[in-house]
Amino acid sequence: MRSRSILSFVSAAALIVSGCGGGGSSTSPVVTPPPPPPTPSTVYQPPAQEALTVADVQQVIAQSVAEAQARNRPATIAVVDRVGNLLALFTMNNADLTLRIPNVTTPIGATLPGLTLGAPAALPGAVSKAVTAAYLSSSGNAFSTRTASQIVQEHFPPSPNAVGLESGPLFGVQFSSLPCSDLVSRFVPGGGAGALIGPKRTPLGLSADPGGLALYKNGVVVGGIGVMADGVYGFDSNILDVDNDDEEYIALAGTRSFEAPTAIRADRISVDGTLLRYSDATPDKLRATGAAPAFSAINGVAGALSALTGYSSGAIIAGTPYGSEASGIRASTASEFSNRDAFILSDGSGNNRFPIRAGTDGAAVSQPLSAAEARAILEEAFLIMSRARAQIRQPLDSRAQVSISVVDTFGAILGVVRSPDAPIFGIDVSLQKARAAAFFSNANAASELSANGSAAVRNRAPVAQAFFNSANIFKGQTAWSARAIGNIARPYFPDGEVGRPQGPLSVPIGSFNPFNTGLQSELVFDNLVSHVTYLLTGGGSADTPARCTLSPDVVPGQNRLQNGIQIFPGAVPIYRGSTLIGAVGVSGDGIDQDDMIAFLGANNAGTKSGGIGNAPSAVRSDQLVVQIAGAGVRLRYVGCPFTPFLDTSEQNVCQGR
Repeated sequence: MRSRSILSFVSAAALIVSGCGGGGSSTSPVVTPPPPPPTPSTVYQPPAQEALTVADVQQVIAQSVAEAQARNRPATIAVVDRVGNLLALFTMNNADLTLRIPNVTTPIGATLPGLTLGAPAALPGAVSKAVTAAYLSSSGNAFSTRTASQIVQEHFPPSPNAVGLESGPLFGVQFSSLPCSDLVSRFVPGGGAGALIGPKRTPLGLSADPGGLALYKNGVVVGGIGVMADGVYGFDSNILDVDNDDEEYIALAGTRSFEAPTAIRADRISVDGTLLRYSDATPDKLRATGAAPAFSAINGVAGALSALTGYSSGAIIAGTPYGSEASGIRASTASEFSNRDAFILSDGSGNNRFPIRAGTDGAAVSQPLSAAEARAILEEAFLIMSRARAQIRQPLDSRAQVSISVVDTFGAILGVVRSPDAPIFGIDVSLQKARAAAFFSNANAASELSANGSAAVRNRAPVAQAFFNSANIFKGQTAWSARAIGNIARPYFPDGEVGRPQGPLSVPIGSFNPFNTGLQSELVFDNLVSHVTYLLTGGGSADTPARCTLSPDVVPGQNRLQNGIQIFPGAVPIYRGSTLIGAVGVSGDGIDQDDMIAFLGANNAGTKSGGIGNAPSAVRSDQLVVQIAGAGVRLRYVGCPFTPFLDTSEQNVCQGR
């Protein structure tokens, strides 16, 4: 009745107003207010579909060659698109084609001998640098291989003064997008449908050797350039000085007209109060002057295009526009995912490579994840991401952008979604994190480590059990998050505290370097050796299969860690009551943001669908305490940022969940 009275009053008032014409014979028309604007169905702006043309690639190479000539430093130059397709590989006459991992002096004064790989190892080195720059960058952040070097070492920021500080925030990311990964795609000789889909694999994983820079067109990342010229494939262990690095200058010259926007470069982004580093090379110190010669003037004269077995046939090709079906990463359809912002991985012919599905582990789990539950986890994690304030994007108060993966206890992929402009590296990494959390939380983890084909891996379970003084470690009694796995995979425990022992999944600091991290590198060592041998022999030996590790199969043709493991935060296991049923992994932004999105995604999916969610508090890894020098050190489970959302001032958002 009240509603009818109000409507009557409004109608009467409208008639009275319409009758007040100021004495004229006509009346003013009733103005109907316009309807309110519709609620936006999306919150992200997908990047424009830009791509490098053949002429663009030729220009990049010609500019780099001119700088290399001015420095008398013959180089190998690789150019890739955003999803990792090798668009061109140019080798200058007399270039050093070997690749040497240098001797490393550790913080305790020990010297680790290096490793030399013969020709043409510089070619995959250049490709890995180019892919790294492309994969770590987006329209909101431009990172380089120098940035990567800064964030993967045992102290952050790396310098002689950093001893005692924690490890880099992306410690271990170099062992991702590996040539053995079952998620990444491979080069298809001769082209055809699906030939350009990404993300493509990297020959040596992600690189920390300066000389890889991102390429942009109209503010959109379209690829990367990588340069090998000095034969040394290392990292920068001292960020306090400014290097005069020929490789970085040659790469910088190649980026002219394709520079990363200044406002989004790494040196405008801070982590824990430290500005990141983009490049020590500056345009004012480039030696090549004037316009670069035409590519036709240098091809066959200054050097020549090179083929790389498994990556390129030796021709120049155009890049594929990211976001197109051909790129393999595109906007989802309404039937693929409910949120209209979501992007998925496609096969180049319109089909979702990883459609949402139910768990495959019914032989081991009484009630596996259903397709509806897997979808709920992805949807809720996606919603948390879209509300979260980004850590590594400009401008400030941008929304976080990440990739999200859900797996079952067998490591089978139950779904992968991502925001439109999340960095590409996070796709493989989110899956590595999810699989690692599911694996170490599984009752079979210790036995499968002990049955691995590598003696180093087989030793890890007893070492961990001795470290914790418990025979039950990795036997299903603890829920291991990615953050907790990282806690025990550092060369100091607690992280960064010099003089402490290494974690049970790490090597001692006297043997540590970014190429030798412990269990993470041991799991994939044989795969990497197989692939490098395949490259150096031009395909004369067998390539690594598309499945990492020598762990036993959980079902024929599949082990639980098919793309290796990751050892920095961003994944939690998923439980039904007290039973492990899978895991969710997140990667692409700050590590606390990744943690929060995974943790609250699992929590909120349980609230939405019932029956599933995070591990019971009593079994989470933060219940484990290690006695070190008479003091108890507690592991972590997740770390969530304070006031993380753009739409509320809520704090402590993970507490009590």
